[in-house]
Amino acid sequence: MRRRPLYFLLPLCAVVALSGSLTASASAVDPDRTGPRDLKTMPWLAADGGHDHDHDRPEQVDPLSIPQAAAAQASCVGGMAGGYPCSNVDLLGNLPLSAIGGGSGSAGWGWTDTSTGKEYAIVGRTTGTSFVDISDPVNPRYLGNLPSATGTSSWRELSVHNNHAYIVSDNNGAHGMQIFNLARLRSVTTPQTFTADARNTSFNNGHTIHINNATGYAYVNGSNTCSGGSRVFNLANPTSPSFAGCVSGDGYTHDAQAVVYRGPHTAYQGREILMASNEDTLTVWDVTNKSAPVRLARQTYAGRGYTHQGWFTENHRYFVLDDELDETRLGHRSKTYVFDMASLTSPVLVGSYLGPTAATDHNQFVKGNYSYQANYRAGLRILRLTNIANPSTMTEAGYFDVDPSSNAAGFAGAWHVYPFYPSGNVAIFSIQRGLFVVRPNLPTT
Repeated sequence: MRRRPLYFLLPLCAVVALSGSLTASASAVDPDRTGPRDLKTMPWLAADGGHDHDHDRPEQVDPLSIPQAAAAQASCVGGMAGGYPCSNVDLLGNLPLSAIGGGSGSAGWGWTDTSTGKEYAIVGRTTGTSFVDISDPVNPRYLGNLPSATGTSSWRELSVHNNHAYIVSDNNGAHGMQIFNLARLRSVTTPQTFTADARNTSFNNGHTIHINNATGYAYVNGSNTCSGGSRVFNLANPTSPSFAGCVSGDGYTHDAQAVVYRGPHTAYQGREILMASNEDTLTVWDVTNKSAPVRLARQTYAGRGYTHQGWFTENHRYFVLDDELDETRLGHRSKTYVFDMASLTSPVLVGSYLGPTAATDHNQFVKGNYSYQANYRAGLRILRLTNIANPSTMTEAGYFDVDPSSNAAGFAGAWHVYPFYPSGNVAIFSIQRGLFVVRPNLPTT
């Protein structure tokens, strides 16, 4: 089956330039074909190193429509908090991009300093990475900027392990992976420009990075190595990661989650399992042996547009997945797919949940009984997982909309969220409006 050209995502000049060459062999995308997929063989992807950067290229937004002042603390009352639509989520603090280094926003992550209990937000931007002390969430404090290792890019992703941040960037030359010792933030009193503690240049570009904190392995996805599949690093030496292997047998991986599995499939309990969002499939790997990963399953689904990212429920029974292009291609509301992972070798799509808006979904993370979703223009959406076995009956527990102007499909608004702070606060990373710190008011069960 041929993948249709995504004309609607491209500027007109690009469509004209590419329309004569948008063809692909069936083996490149056919869900039933055997052998690895390598999207670098597709003519319209070869020019930029093999990845369709237009599937999530941030939209241009009128800068005059973006507030330049920080939003003040506001409780969610009557569906609004300080001018932002909300439900069961209070606004604690905000720093616009102009206050944290400038540029446009990208992904972000969090760090809790176990020696002090302080909480920090780490903000990816087009020109670098910002560090913000949010221990007093009503008064977030900008600590400084780590400039990009190379140039400017809309794609900067990061994760944290053992008090170090690991930062990758895509479509940005030979950026590699910047490594920053977060303990340096403890002594910062005034904003400064930082330098990286180390940089790994064994690859050039990385689209995303995931770290399994339980095992200390990092998975760099969508690089120019490993056929675009996960490039694995051992982080035992924090500033000198060692290459551990490639998960390359199914080609390009957009994002992934690795866990030490404790779900119902007893044969794999205690094994390290990687759930790879591979553009048109959810591909399951046993990566316990990093030099010889074993593919357990490769599952496609009806209505797929771009298999983007997902997360296990805490009991590892279900996997919730977001598809980034199905809303735009098919015109339905934000859609969360639910896979029953009772058998890791035979995932079953049990259904889906349709959200209340048309917004494109982007990333989600599960904490407790909730999935915290970054749904671009609709902002943070919190999905209650109580009825996950019957996904269509799941309900929304709360939201905070960082783009009050629109809930339409498209690539503006919330890129990422981070819900894992011990305080219960959540960081929202907006492409246009910077960092938000919010407080959900949700039942704990």
